[in-house]
Amino acid sequence: MRDVVHRLSITDQEVAFYRVEGYLPLPHLLDEQEAGALRGEVLGIMEKIGLGQTKLRQTKQYLAGSHLDGLINSPNLLALASRLMEGPSTLHSPFTAVKSLGGTEFHFHQDNQYTRFDGPGINFWFALEEMTPENGCLLIAPRTHLAGTVEGVESPDKDGHRTVEHNPEHVLPVRLRAGDGVAFSRLAVHGSGFNAAQRPRVAYAVQFFRNDVRALHPDGQWRLLTEFPRVDPRPVPEITPDNKT
Repeated sequence: MRDVVHRLSITDQEVAFYRVEGYLPLPHLLDEQEAGALRGEVLGIMEKIGLGQTKLRQTKQYLAGSHLDGLINSPNLLALASRLMEGPSTLHSPFTAVKSLGGTEFHFHQDNQYTRFDGPGINFWFALEEMTPENGCLLIAPRTHLAGTVEGVESPDKDGHRTVEHNPEHVLPVRLRAGDGVAFSRLAVHGSGFNAAQRPRVAYAVQFFRNDVRALHPDGQWRLLTEFPRVDPRPVPEITPDNKT
């Protein structure tokens, strides 16, 4: 299987920036042509599971040998995760990040308000087309990861999503071109805006954890994620609505 992610040599200065700011832009992480192929695959999945009217359509389904397989299971991406989290790391969860035409804002939240980690986790967010404030680009609040996990409250949309009780004061709209990526800490407060463009906004996210991290399970116990994963990130035999997440 071909590794679709470019090999990057991250500098100590970039690691330090990520540690302090909670995010790191990664321009041209994919070829623009590869980003287009991935966008086509994601939209094909949306056709099978149904996109509907949504602020964020997520599914972890993908097929073995697909372009998505080459992204999710990329050795180069795993190496980046290990470099930025400063230790050996493991794939946690991949998922589509599609905002429909007219999709509303996705409220500010932390990934750690869902599955709770007791140590470093990272999200690589890939633009599969140009991302701007017009089509609801990613919004990141720098340095918010330094406060640790913030207790979340239910989203005003009452859709099962979480949000922070008070929106951050300083927010960066992350403008990206097709093939660009951005890495951000699991503790970084982030969201996305309204999609006013004339088509869905298509992105993809791949999350990792450092190998010494434990996760809080529904029974209230903390368990090492390498031994007790919370998500099965492997490919599926076929894309079905029954397996949507």
